Amino acid sequence: MEIIPAVDIRDGKCVRLLRGDYDRETVFADDPVEMALRWETEGAPRLHIVDLDGAREGCLVNLDTIARITAAVKIPTELGGGIRTLDSTNQALDAGIGRVIIGTSAAANPDVAETIFRTLGEQAVAGVDARNGIVSIKGWRQDIGESVLQFVKRVEGLGARRIIFTDIAQDGTLEGVNIARVREVVEAANVPVIAAGGVTYIRDIVALKELEPSGLDGVIVGKALYAGTLKLKEALRVANQPTQ
Repeated sequence: MEIIPAVDIRDGKCVRLLRGDYDRETVFADDPVEMALRWETEGAPRLHIVDLDGAREGCLVNLDTIARITAAVKIPTELGGGIRTLDSTNQALDAGIGRVIIGTSAAANPDVAETIFRTLGEQAVAGVDARNGIVSIKGWRQDIGESVLQFVKRVEGLGARRIIFTDIAQDGTLEGVNIARVREVVEAANVPVIAAGGVTYIRDIVALKELEPSGLDGVIVGKALYAGTLKLKEALRVANQPTQ
């Protein structure tokens, strides 16, 4: 099970939002490259990068900063936020991103999403973001009235080979993971799942590790690392233990 530090970018800085609220932002570094290098040095196997401005605008905004990160680190990267067309997908890959996250277009433009999933294979991941079990798109500003489990089946039908499930209600709260909700998604999916939202303490990693045999492929950790409630090396130690 991978532990994947998040590097969220807004206005060129490394920030964290509370439940995706752009008015509730904490800046953790003026240069996201510094944070990316820190997590790589501490042993991260991959980086989860989010273009928050891109998620809001519907196109990649912080591409220069993203390219600087991929040029600086040697570990694989994934990128979400504003990737809604074939052109933006190619922009991300040309910037050195290893795999792209497709969320809004899977709901709003399924034909485009299907083309991306089937063309890129493992390089494209479906972003399934939900608030209280209902999927939200466009930077978490629009609920589509579809349940997370229905949407999981829909993106699988479009050809997604991996899913990132984000529990918006828990994201950035430091209140712990909703294990029951993550388990529900993992058990419903027929592809590997990466969980995000609410990871706070090592006990969250321990609890999530128990879902690995059911298909949990990784865990994205953001605010807990920046706030210091969770140490990356300790999380990696737990995640890398053999599954019982």
